[in-house]
Amino acid sequence: MIVFSQLADKLQDIFKDLRGHGTISETNVNDALRLVRLALLEADVHFQVAKDFIAKVKNKALGQEVLRSITPGQQIVKIFHDELTQLLGGEIEPLNLNKPARIMLVGLHGSGKTTSAAKLAFYLKKQGKSPLLVACDLQRPAAIDQLAQLADKVGVPVFRPEAGQQDVVKVGLEALGWAQTQGGNVQIFDTAGRLEIDGTLVEELKRLRDALQPQEILLVCDAATGQQAVNVARHFHEALGLTGLILTKLDGDARGGAALSMREVTQRPIKFAGVGERIDQFEPFYPERLAGRILGMGDVVSLVERAAESIDEEEAARLEKKMRTASFDFNDFLAQFKMLRRMGPLENILGMLPGMGNMKGFSVDEKQLRRIEAIVLSMTPGERKSPDILNARRRQRIARGSGTSVTEVNTLLQRFSQMRKLMKNAGQMKKMLARVPRAGAGGR
Repeated sequence: MIVFSQLADKLQDIFKDLRGHGTISETNVNDALRLVRLALLEADVHFQVAKDFIAKVKNKALGQEVLRSITPGQQIVKIFHDELTQLLGGEIEPLNLNKPARIMLVGLHGSGKTTSAAKLAFYLKKQGKSPLLVACDLQRPAAIDQLAQLADKVGVPVFRPEAGQQDVVKVGLEALGWAQTQGGNVQIFDTAGRLEIDGTLVEELKRLRDALQPQEILLVCDAATGQQAVNVARHFHEALGLTGLILTKLDGDARGGAALSMREVTQRPIKFAGVGERIDQFEPFYPERLAGRILGMGDVVSLVERAAESIDEEEAARLEKKMRTASFDFNDFLAQFKMLRRMGPLENILGMLPGMGNMKGFSVDEKQLRRIEAIVLSMTPGERKSPDILNARRRQRIARGSGTSVTEVNTLLQRFSQMRKLMKNAGQMKKMLARVPRAGAGGR
């Protein structure tokens, strides 16, 4: 997740310096918090939110039990982590799916409502629910077609209003009747947006809300819109009484301060985050996990969950056995590559590991990874199974087929050969160690 990377880099530098002090004074703390405040403001956090947050951290960090502790720097980082978790929402708050389980999505034009409706339906379907999608955006005809296409993609029924229909309340009530015939148990309503909030939009949404009586009114907001997103969230909440927020494009903004500000301004939880364009790149928002990632502590729980969803256990076991016996070939390499790809962008995955956030300038070259994959895909199944047969002529053909150079093909083959040697040596070492008597077992 790219979001907060700018803030994360600066905070990790500040706390690294703070941890380096054996003893910490009030001056050290004040200097650090001044830098933290600047980092928050530069990350687009609302100035009042930043001011209140720093005041809370300062009040706890300057306590005598903290300053006189054995590891004051670590204690202050923990205080900051706890307060950041609270700022992001504290405990995760699940959707209210009590019957009739109606969810109304609202937001400005271009915020990602229609896509988020489909992503939410896909998420709920994976959870064992039977979601239904309802098109209530009568302002933008393309939105109805878009929702229908996405509904077809995720395998969810969709209600389409009659052509030329302008009464959104009538559409909503007709959709309720339709829903009773579909056997679904969650209804998701995609509503109209505007380029900015106006009285006509608010009145339309109020009438629809009163007709539907939804349990959830979720504001879909573009995380990259900065301070504007805070004002949008405030106005929608005052008009409709939001129950939660969905942040979209959370992977595309390095600052991300709007996420911190919107939660604080509305006092409503961020329930979901869109972290990519794919229909499955939509996940519950975990405040504590994100706070850990911002501070470079990683997010191993999310990494394990993602692995469990994406990786086939039998396939993983088969590959692990082949690696142990040094019989790993390019077919296996490709299978492993695809397995990792299913978990999402590698840079995001590595960012979940503790300490990886502290590696300045670290990035995964996705373009280079695609070139490697193209080289392997340009080999025949036989060549992947026996790379030793790849003579000069075959390598030239592979380079042409993959759009790469012979040098790149040679480099990949060289590295693959070195990797297999390491596996072989590791297997031999394991056999040798197995023959050595265990400590304390001698004489038996």
